[in-house]
Amino acid sequence: MTDSPKLIIRFAVVAEQPNSRDEERLSSVSSENSIAGIKRYTGFVRGRDLYPLFEHVSLDANPRAAKTGAVTSAILESLAKTPELFPFKSKGILLGTSNYEALQRNRFELRFEDPASEGVLDGGHNMLAIGLHMLSAVVDERELARVSLWEEMKELWEEQRSELEAVRDQFDFLVPVELLVPSDADDERSVQQFEMSVLDICAARNNNAQLTQETKSNKLGFYNEIRERLDPVIAARVEWKSNEWESSEARPIKVRDLLALSWIPLNKANEAGLLPLDISVTPQNIYRNKGECSKQFDKLMLNPLVSEPRDGPTHELANNTVASCFDILADLPKLYDKVYANFPEAYNSNGYRFGANPIVKIYDPTKRDAAKDKTAYVATQPLTLFTNIRVDYRYPDGLIMPLVYGLKGLMQVEGDQITWATDPFKFLDLYFKDIAGAYRLVLDMARFDPQKLGKNQASYEFAVGEFEKALLKHRAKKSI
Repeated sequence: MTDSPKLIIRFAVVAEQPNSRDEERLSSVSSENSIAGIKRYTGFVRGRDLYPLFEHVSLDANPRAAKTGAVTSAILESLAKTPELFPFKSKGILLGTSNYEALQRNRFELRFEDPASEGVLDGGHNMLAIGLHMLSAVVDERELARVSLWEEMKELWEEQRSELEAVRDQFDFLVPVELLVPSDADDERSVQQFEMSVLDICAARNNNAQLTQETKSNKLGFYNEIRERLDPVIAARVEWKSNEWESSEARPIKVRDLLALSWIPLNKANEAGLLPLDISVTPQNIYRNKGECSKQFDKLMLNPLVSEPRDGPTHELANNTVASCFDILADLPKLYDKVYANFPEAYNSNGYRFGANPIVKIYDPTKRDAAKDKTAYVATQPLTLFTNIRVDYRYPDGLIMPLVYGLKGLMQVEGDQITWATDPFKFLDLYFKDIAGAYRLVLDMARFDPQKLGKNQASYEFAVGEFEKALLKHRAKKSI
């Protein structure tokens, strides 16, 4: 018996599709006697009868996390001014679960055993707006204005639960609700077919909202192994699905930035013939075309020799080589930031002036205040992309992307795994100045143009070669 909470939803009006008569017609042309193993109930639910959803359901199954904005403002206006038209102006809420029971009087008992793939599949912004509309009856506008995310609305809902119960009967507006369930909840095959279809349905329903490829992949579980390996502080800043990021900071880490970095060790694995299919990305695409990196990542992860579906649509990693590449990836965000933070000093140590180039901006409040021309300075201290290290220079990452890719020169093949040939952090402390000095040739040839650098494959190959040469030097020293 499952421990997941049950809730009861009452429809004011509901229709079953396909119903028993429809199934007879379908059976005459198909041996399946169902449509993709799915049955749906469509109709209208009164606002007051949605209370159980607000109390027991998360939005984990919705590919896009809900937050306030133009969409929720339009919904709130409709609920306030023309509630009688709302069921015809809104696409409503899409629910899905494999565990349900149809009761009498248009009631349904639902259990959402797997919040990651069951619950609210679409309509998260409707849920958020309806919740805010109801809360507006019991809290003032100033308190309501502080709510921008679903989780914040739920917290306020729980705080005001008794007050909301007192005004419950006034919410008689209708909301379109669609409930998807297995065509035969007692048949294991039907339930499994339903669970595998939920993700595709969810993604398709969100296409009009420009659902990103990364969001779909997150739902498939492709990022679970990466998330588990990352420093928790970094993982908490990654926007794993659209609109999910909750931090007060202005810029989250885009998951495609991580996927792009993953191809540094994955390319190494492919070159060694360790991947189950011949797949790679060109080094410059790690900088210029991260969407392509994401697509190739999905193609790799969908290979049955790389990951396997478990518990419905969620995949689990089943490949030692790819797992070892993810171990390498766990270090790359910090290494990226170390390269970005240390490159100006390493470059200057060779007798050059990194800050002399107009594309580079310097953080120096004292000099900025005294300077007549302040264009060479920034007023706010820059931070690195992944770990928010405070740095004194701000410059386009295209200048150092070849150096980040050059870290591939420190990777080696051990059996069926990709590993570090040496501690990369200590290695940078010892040899980065030498590598930066040699890298000046690439900068000069590109005339400090980050686009030319970032999009030129030769820049990446040069950087890999410099790291490999420094590694040979390091090994020679250790052998003496």
